[in-house]
Amino acid sequence: MKHETVQNYYGEVLQSSDDLQTNACCSPDDMPDYVKVVLSQIHDEVLTRYYGCGLIAPLALEGMRILDLGCGAGRDVYALSAMVGEAGRVVGVDMTPAQLDVARAHRGYHAEKFGYAVSNVEFHHGFIEQLDALELEPGSFDIIVSNCVINLATDKAAVLRGVHHLLKEGGEMYFSDVYADRRVPKAMAEDEVLYGECLSGALYWNDFLSLSKAAGFGDPRQVTARELTIENPVLEARVAPLKFLSATYRLFKLAELEPACEDYGQAVIYKGTVEHAPHHFVLDDHHVIETGKVFPVCGNTWMMLKDTRFAPHFQFIGDFDTHYGIFEGCGGESPFREDGSDQTVPCC
Repeated sequence: MKHETVQNYYGEVLQSSDDLQTNACCSPDDMPDYVKVVLSQIHDEVLTRYYGCGLIAPLALEGMRILDLGCGAGRDVYALSAMVGEAGRVVGVDMTPAQLDVARAHRGYHAEKFGYAVSNVEFHHGFIEQLDALELEPGSFDIIVSNCVINLATDKAAVLRGVHHLLKEGGEMYFSDVYADRRVPKAMAEDEVLYGECLSGALYWNDFLSLSKAAGFGDPRQVTARELTIENPVLEARVAPLKFLSATYRLFKLAELEPACEDYGQAVIYKGTVEHAPHHFVLDDHHVIETGKVFPVCGNTWMMLKDTRFAPHFQFIGDFDTHYGIFEGCGGESPFREDGSDQTVPCC
């Protein structure tokens, strides 16, 4: 699919989120109250041009430098700008000039809303497959986010390589996207409406995991997942028998992550000090760490907590001196069940 096709769909065909023909590019309603408060301060014009499929607001964002790939009209950029605080910075990249015009028009409005002396956001026109062509310093971002956009990219491997290059060591990519339960047939991939609706450009979930690891992101972690029901009989018939999933993943840039979850007898204790998470900390869909309780972890999970911005919020028990084999329960399987329901992909 050509860039021009996607630019036209999001710049001309879609004038608001009401113009979408499926539920693929729609966020679920169950979001934290503090996020709802922030979103209530976003300008209406920005909100109406939002086409995301998930929530890309991880915890512990104060003072962070964040890059949003495919930022569109800037809803997530402005929400994140409130969460990082005036000392943080949020950069948005998008290939659609019409969307960026809307985003840039409201920098002053949001700075005033959040009580900032000057805006802490900036926007760049460009392609997320060509991040090296933008004036962005390698290794300069703490977090890179994306909301239902990578499926629209013409070269998804290039996107992931570019992300790895721009992240700091210990940084993470935290993003939502659409995945298919099998590889999308060529004829379907060339359907402009299905592509624009974030369906026919979706990666087969196992190809995504392979591309992530090839780009340098060992041990991708799924955070949330929900089945997409499409809710458009005509388009549903055109994609059958494929099934689609909207999922949020986090990919950590950590050089020492192992291919599997290995057991070194380690454990962590969460201090309950991350803002908005006093009772438990959620790393992914199978690591919900209760405050004050000793929680056994594999070596990879240990590093995801100890060698990242989360380290001050944990007590760490053990080291890497003794290896006890594979971490019990480690494995990987399809997030799609035969009965149509979604399930997690456990790592440990």
